[in-house]
Amino acid sequence: MTATDTHRAIDAVWRIEAPRLIAGLARLVRDVGVAEDLAQDALVAALERWPETGIPDNPAAWLMAAAKHRAIDRLRRDKRLLGKQAELVHDLEARRGSAEDALDAALDDPVGDDLLRLMLTACHPIVSPEARVALTLKLLGGLSTPEIARAFLVPEPTVAQRIVRAKRTLAEAGVPFEVPRGEELAARVASVLEVIYLIFNEGYAATAGEDWMRPDLCEDALRLGRVLAELLPAEPEVHGLVALLEIQASRAGARLGPSGEPVLLLDQDRSRWDPLLIRRGLAALERAEALGGADEPYALQAAIAACHARARLAEQTDWGRIASLYAALAERMPSPVVELNRAVAVGMAFGPAAGLERVDAIASEPSLRGYHLLPSVRGDLLMKLGRREEARAEFERAAALTRNERERALLLERAAASLSPSGPAAGARP
Repeated sequence: MTATDTHRAIDAVWRIEAPRLIAGLARLVRDVGVAEDLAQDALVAALERWPETGIPDNPAAWLMAAAKHRAIDRLRRDKRLLGKQAELVHDLEARRGSAEDALDAALDDPVGDDLLRLMLTACHPIVSPEARVALTLKLLGGLSTPEIARAFLVPEPTVAQRIVRAKRTLAEAGVPFEVPRGEELAARVASVLEVIYLIFNEGYAATAGEDWMRPDLCEDALRLGRVLAELLPAEPEVHGLVALLEIQASRAGARLGPSGEPVLLLDQDRSRWDPLLIRRGLAALERAEALGGADEPYALQAAIAACHARARLAEQTDWGRIASLYAALAERMPSPVVELNRAVAVGMAFGPAAGLERVDAIASEPSLRGYHLLPSVRGDLLMKLGRREEARAEFERAAALTRNERERALLLERAAASLSPSGPAAGARP
């Protein structure tokens, strides 16, 4: 095996094992930042040793053993850490006989318990949403700081600062590395779901840059959602979110044209939608509904996605059902963006005039002032009403507002085509 192959293998193992490693260490030292440092030490050891000795038969166990040794060494020699954790070390040694036994027990505990603790810690509401996303991708997604920066198109120092600030905030607040109970658990789970949702959305429709999608982020979010569903099998909204992500991800192969350009939902080749992901999503939606979560926000959004997934042809879509689901979502989670999506469904179900009336009713909302999808939706409805010149102006306004190059090109094409006899494609978000 070449050195390049070895480093690729190390990277693959690290992405899989890092969350478990950090979670086990964090439960011992009760500090996410210190746990990550210890895990990174094990990675450095692998990078030094494996190119010479080869990949061990059980690389995960090797990394775990390396992390144990470094944790024990650090507990023994780091006076600052020992001072900070003296009571913890004393308790552990009293209960288990030695620091080595304590660490063995921590790392050998069921991985699910520790992963859940790590998720709930990284996504603690005390940390800003942007920092939660960065910290979660770092600790649980196995992404490096440069990778996170590239994914969200922000400077690397900005991401690094968010991660450092998040760790410091958690440490200074003394956030316990544990699974809370009652209302606090519900709040923390909601925070985790929000982070996973944000990660997926950025991968599904990138905010800015030259790529319409970032599939790696979608995959990271899906993996995290599936893990969380295994850890919290009785939480309906967890299954609701997983259902939404599975069904949305099923369209990935049809959302891009040959040159990477966006393909609108109604124009997509549905034979390219992934049937396995659709089945998984529908099954997750059934679980959410069976647990009493049918009217929860993520489950309602998943039900909307399911309407599209069940329609073999675009013209078979039950837009009346989608409009009613958006009405329920608007009651459960009032939002101008939800109302805008509801207007699209109303326009498809009851005619463009009805949809335009709803759009115009929310057009003055301050939060939509710079939202490019408002003029995009309005342009589509105006086009269907034959008001071509107005439609062209709206598409051009939408193009000026978006920061995604692929989407800008699509909107400008629609603006140019709006004055042609055939007109632009029928719309609906990809």
